[in-house]
Order: sequence, then structure tokens, then C-alpha cells
Amino acid sequence: MKQEPMLPGGACACGAVKFSLLTSPLFVHCCHCSWCQKETGTSYALNALIESEQVDLVQGEIEVIGVPSNSGKGQDIARCVTCKSALWSHYGGMGKAIKFIRVGALDQPSDCSPDIHIFTSTKQSWVNLDGDAPIVEEYYRRSSYWPQDSIDRYKAAMAVK
Repeated sequence: MKQEPMLPGGACACGAVKFSLLTSPLFVHCCHCSWCQKETGTSYALNALIESEQVDLVQGEIEVIGVPSNSGKGQDIARCVTCKSALWSHYGGMGKAIKFIRVGALDQPSDCSPDIHIFTSTKQSWVNLDGDAPIVEEYYRRSSYWPQDSIDRYKAAMAVK
């Protein structure tokens, strides 16, 4: 997992909303599930997981849109009220404790490559996966892939959920 450099933050497409990250992400998912493909209109979703308290809304206004999810628990997507760009999500299983930051909304998205590729059983056949990130057909156990520091931070965030 990439711990340096710390990511300064990001913005929506029109620049009305800006946010900063106060620490490095816990872990970065590249999700290839068919649900993410349908929702995003592309071949996968790239999300940097981070404690919600470690994200500072610097300027602008967001709206939160509740949408269904494959798990049945739903997700809340934070979007710019002006351009409607998706900035982050809260998934039902983790509640408000963890934000799934859309890596494409970051100022330096190239600093945030995937730590794991998930739900690759439904990835597009023309997407070639190579590199060092593990590839799993479905979901995974955090304890098998996350660094201990990220596990500890996650547990602390979930304890105050």
C-alpha cells in the first residue's frame, strides 16, 4: 500500500467542491463487479477507503443521494450540488465511519493506484490486470491483505461508528 506522498485532496469536475485528506487512505479497491460497472458507466470503480473524520470538506456544498447496492444495504453517494460529480460513498456495511473516495476526484489520482482488484469474476474480458496488486474473484478478508496499521485504524473508526 502506498503511504507516501500524502494526498492533498481533490475536487469535483466544476471546482465548486474541494476536499482534503488528512492522512493516507487505508486501502484502495479497484472493483470490477457488474453493479459498479452499471452505476459508474465504466468498467470498474476505483475507491480509496479512508476514515470519514480524516476528510475535510474545504469548500462547496454536497448532496447525498441514496442508491441501491448489490448487497441490499445501499450506499449514499456524495455529489457536488452544481456538477453532480461523485466524490465519495458510504456503503451500508461500514456506515458513515468510512468514506470510499472516488480516486478520479483526487488532485493526484496517479498517487493512488489499486491495492487490490476485487470481483474480477465479472470484469470486462478486455481489461488486463497486471502489476503487484492482488486479484481476487469476489471479495476478501481484510486480515489477509491490509497492512496492520490500516486494520487498526479501521477498527478504531468502526468503534466510534
